[in-house]
Amino acid sequence: MASRHITQETFDAAVRENMEEFEMGPEDALREAVEQFELQGVDLSTVLKVAPKAAAEGALEPVHAVGQALDDLREAVAGSHRQEVSAHLARFCEQCHEHRACRFLAAQKGAYPAILAACKLAASGDRGLLRQALGALAVLTDGQPDLLDADGVQLLVATLAQNADEADVTCSGIRCVRHACLKHERNRQALVKAGALPLLTGAIARHGCHADVVREACGALRVMTFDDDIRVPFGRAHDHAKMIVQENRGLQVLIDAAKAFSDHPGVLGELCSTLARLAVRNEFCQEVVDLGGLDVLVTLLGSCNDHQDLVKQVLSALRAIAGNDDVKDAIVRAGGSEAIVAAMTQHLASPQVCEQSCAALCVLALRKPENSRLIMEGGGAQAALRAMKAHPQEAGVQKQACMLIRNLVSRSQAFSKPLLDLGAEALIAQARAAHQDCEDVAKAALRDLGCHVELRELWTGQKGDLAP
Repeated sequence: MASRHITQETFDAAVRENMEEFEMGPEDALREAVEQFELQGVDLSTVLKVAPKAAAEGALEPVHAVGQALDDLREAVAGSHRQEVSAHLARFCEQCHEHRACRFLAAQKGAYPAILAACKLAASGDRGLLRQALGALAVLTDGQPDLLDADGVQLLVATLAQNADEADVTCSGIRCVRHACLKHERNRQALVKAGALPLLTGAIARHGCHADVVREACGALRVMTFDDDIRVPFGRAHDHAKMIVQENRGLQVLIDAAKAFSDHPGVLGELCSTLARLAVRNEFCQEVVDLGGLDVLVTLLGSCNDHQDLVKQVLSALRAIAGNDDVKDAIVRAGGSEAIVAAMTQHLASPQVCEQSCAALCVLALRKPENSRLIMEGGGAQAALRAMKAHPQEAGVQKQACMLIRNLVSRSQAFSKPLLDLGAEALIAQARAAHQDCEDVAKAALRDLGCHVELRELWTGQKGDLAP
């Protein structure tokens, strides 16, 4: 797997060397350079692979249009020529969309301060140009969140606050926030401290009929709850989720938006996914029920069963709020377990839906014998075993199904024989043999089913090494 990276200058120099030392043509020199670097294990995804062309003085040099666009942009911004700034921003974005590596080269060429200057120029009242400049900033920071600095944080927050009623500007600004916060804990904390959270929830509430704004705001809120920056020992994901819910009415805003977008599966999926990220405390799970969110989720699972992606997100949300024992019972009373089984049956070919369905039923059955009985009577166990047969190579499906079976029988031994008669033992044994991740859960399921299973005692409390 490629893991090394080189600069654009290093790559261009290698192409020139092939032409000068080995008298290759531009295309052959380019192809040879690519092959040689790839053989050395170099990742060229961040490098523009362009054959050199004759420069004005006759020398062959690689032409990187994004660099010229940036030079022209700086000149136009310096002269406050707004129309030219707009044209050069459009060129910049076109280049970056055409060649992914343009973003990385542009960052090396100082694109961030140039685009930030364009944002500041547009902020004086040209909303069309501001939207365009924010769009360019979003393109640049996609995959490069380190570029954002304190000046950029303040600009984004101020822009969102001052243009709260402008849907297009808001959408572009929130996209910048999302890109800047992905895998970047420092940016997340800086933006939260600067006041980004009420602007994000406020955007959903204010632009409840604007699908793009709601999508972007949901994505940004979810990113604020991530703990995905490997450079920091721990983040504030849980704290941010609490702030969204307790200080910014996050759950109410999302549930209200879900009711408004009842016929828009794409937006509903984003809302459900965000709801799942916020259900991190017992009282938050209960609040979802109290606000009518459970009714919305169960209704969606029944009425939007043809939309596989939405079904998966609804199942994820139900699984999340079922972390509260009282909510487990509320879900079952609302017909949630039957709806989950129906969804898994209809989408049996989808390993993602099967995994989420088994996981949701597993949580509903945990420490709840009555729920286990209703799941068994509703065909939940049969559906889970069919999912195991349909997806023998999917570790997630196998693991969640094993956990579901274990929860169904752990406090209701009467269900062991029906499950064994359905072939559960053989399927669990296959999952255990095929997937190392299933070892512990498969043993637990077999044990609670009353099957023979060897449980090794790895440590006896006595001095000595652990058994391998």
